[in-house]
Amino acid sequence: MPRSARATSLTRRGLLAAGSAVGLGAALAACGGGDGKESGKSGTASGGKGGAWSFTDDRGSKVALAATPKNIVAFTGTAAALKDFGVEVKGVFGPTTVKDPKTGAVTPDVQAGDLDVAKVTVIGNVWGEFRIEEYLKLNPDVLVTDMWEKDALWYVPEEQKDKILKIAPTVALWAAGTSMPTVLQRHADLAGSLGADVASARIKADKARFEAAAERVRKAAKAKKGIKVLIGSGSPDTFYVSTPVRPTDTLFFQELGVDLVVPDKLDPSGWFELLSWENVDKYQADVILLDNRASALQPEALKAKPTWAALPAVKAGQVFPRVTEPVYSYAKCAPLLEDLAKALENAKKVA
Repeated sequence: MPRSARATSLTRRGLLAAGSAVGLGAALAACGGGDGKESGKSGTASGGKGGAWSFTDDRGSKVALAATPKNIVAFTGTAAALKDFGVEVKGVFGPTTVKDPKTGAVTPDVQAGDLDVAKVTVIGNVWGEFRIEEYLKLNPDVLVTDMWEKDALWYVPEEQKDKILKIAPTVALWAAGTSMPTVLQRHADLAGSLGADVASARIKADKARFEAAAERVRKAAKAKKGIKVLIGSGSPDTFYVSTPVRPTDTLFFQELGVDLVVPDKLDPSGWFELLSWENVDKYQADVILLDNRASALQPEALKAKPTWAALPAVKAGQVFPRVTEPVYSYAKCAPLLEDLAKALENAKKVA
């Protein structure tokens, strides 16, 4: 799971300065109450060709508007997926840019995909950051984000949620607990409702590539039975071993036959087991898929951990990056499967 499952160890920032609270409250009041949702059957959508628009999200909440949304604000990864399907957004929140501590150079975060980060308004770049006044300036028609836990809007700060929901209706799509092909289809459904041509030759080709990559993983997993794969993420004091049955990508890997380590002592969040660096060898694995996000320690930094360096997979050079929060488009998920297939095809039994 994304790092918010570690929310107890993170500091959420309060972003509403006392000096602007009165003006902000007036602006929110002008927007009216409610979040524009009605009860509806999940999976239905209409619009995209002018006239009224509606979409029923993965909460079963139906958003109905007089016209297809134009001013869209989305979680960065969701925005990147929509772009791949042919939908542009006005603003984003979530990991969008990364600043090099040595050079000061600012580059797109891995979750930004092919977004032109210079052309979108970034209203929050880290966990807990959501600048409501900047959000208001965008005059949003709808806010779109992921959902890792039921009814929880990803990267929408809990302490600001009530104010945010008064500004525009919200759409939430599952990013967990559902296998990757279904999640991809739901993103395509949303993009199609917003006017994208999701039956274009390009998207058909992207989907065909994804399906071919999935079959390649299936064949590699069958040919390399006994190769154990661990899903992990490093922090200065803790190594997180993820359960494969909740994230959409690892759930799909299991369905394709990949033999994934299943931790036996999950933390209260139910997403992973926390290991001290002294006990990082609890699960012997032949291959490690390592969280590639900027918030996690990468292989270069992990060299300083002697117990990490001693792991069989590390010594064998069988550690590969895992895109922990995928951009849910066929164009972005196909390479993830291709990389996994290649890793399995070349993997040796070392643990």
